[in-house]
Amino acid sequence: MEQLPEEWERGIVIVAHPDDIEYGAAAAVARWTRQGKDIRYVLVTSGEAGIAGLPPAESGPLREAEEIAAAKAVGVSEVEFLGYPDGRVEESLALRRDLAAAIRRHRPEMVVLFNFSDTWGPGYANSADHRAVGRAGLDAISDAGNEWIHPELADLPIWSPKWAAVMGRTATHTVDVTDTIDPAIESLVAHRRYLEALSPEPVIDQARAIVDMSTGPIEGFPAARATGFELYYFSA
Repeated sequence: MEQLPEEWERGIVIVAHPDDIEYGAAAAVARWTRQGKDIRYVLVTSGEAGIAGLPPAESGPLREAEEIAAAKAVGVSEVEFLGYPDGRVEESLALRRDLAAAIRRHRPEMVVLFNFSDTWGPGYANSADHRAVGRAGLDAISDAGNEWIHPELADLPIWSPKWAAVMGRTATHTVDVTDTIDPAIESLVAHRRYLEALSPEPVIDQARAIVDMSTGPIEGFPAARATGFELYYFSA
C-alpha cells in the first residue's frame, strides 16, 4: 500500500453534506494543515434535510455553523456552501459547471471527494447525493482545465489539479493519521445536534467510534492509524 502523494500545497475537499468530511477524511485534513497546506471545503448542500423533526429552514443554518466549527478544529478556515437542495442533488451539467468554477477559484493541486459508488458494501446503498456529487466532482476536475466545456466560466482562468483522492472506496493509497486522531474526533463532535438526533449515545462516544472505524491500521502500511483513499491522476 503506497503513501498518498503529499508534494502539494493547496487542496479542496468537495462533498455533498456537512459531516461527510468528518466521517472519513478529517484526520487526514488535520495532518495536511499541520504540514502547512492550504485546505478548503466546498459543500454542495447545507444538509438541511438531515435532522428528523427539525425543519430545513432551521436545520440548514445550524448545520452550516456546525461544519464551520468542524473545519476550524482541523485547521480549515474557508468553507463554501453551494446551496443545492439536500437530498435532491442531480448529477447534472450545472453541477459540473459549479464544481469546475469552485476548482478554478480555489486552484487546488489535490481534490478530495467522497465515495460515489452505488453501495458502501454488499447490501448497503449509498445516497443519491453522494453518488451525484462525487461523480460530478470527478468530471469537474477535467472540466476546470478545459476552456471550451463551460464557456460561461471564461472569467475564471482554467486550472488543472494533479490528483483526486476519493475517501470511502477501495483504497489504493493511504495517509498516516496516527498523530491527528484527537482533532478528527473534535471535528466530528462539532456536529453535536446532528449526532444527538441519530442516537441517544453520548456525542463524544459516537464520534470516537466513527473515527476509530475510519482510521484503523491498513494492511501493508506501517502506521498505527491510517486513512485510505482511491487515487486518480490528472495533469502531469
